[in-house]
Amino acid sequence: MSTDTPSGADANDEPTTEADLVARVEKLEEKVATLETDDGDDGKKMTIVATQGSFDMAYPPLILASTAAAFDWEVVVFHTFWGLDILHEDNSKDLKLSAVGNPNMPMPNALAALPGMDAMATRMMRKKIDENGTATIEELIDLSLEQGVDLQACQMTIDLMGYDEDDFYDGVTTGVGAATALQHMAESDVQLLV
Repeated sequence: MSTDTPSGADANDEPTTEADLVARVEKLEEKVATLETDDGDDGKKMTIVATQGSFDMAYPPLILASTAAAFDWEVVVFHTFWGLDILHEDNSKDLKLSAVGNPNMPMPNALAALPGMDAMATRMMRKKIDENGTATIEELIDLSLEQGVDLQACQMTIDLMGYDEDDFYDGVTTGVGAATALQHMAESDVQLLV
């Protein structure tokens, strides 16, 4: 074998010209660029639909959204019906934990239905959250917005509830319709209904 023969070529092969090498390098560069483009679009998308506005149900969509955003996921949380109260600046501070029908409450429904039990359950949960150092709803909203989560308020529900767009936290996207939410869901890797 001659020392002039490129690696991998037989002695009987024609010597590789500079033009051949340039063409091969260009072809490999195109292939790498295509792979990088395909690989660069692997960012995950998640859509969460928040429909419940009780104190305990405000946490799951905000925790999931802020965590996914920390992993560089594109996240939309579409708040509709009672879930809209999570984004309402005044209402979010007064969300209640329902003791009735809650399987995790350590009391029978007959007792949970007594006047004042929801207020007591809410106070107990707020105390536990405070003692544990868990973020508040407002802190989770701020964190989510800082991380680029698109917190959306359903326009139909805004109209239905008689809310004003100024009633929501700064940074909340208002005027979003179901068609927009459905489009993002169709493009998402993960869709959750909370």
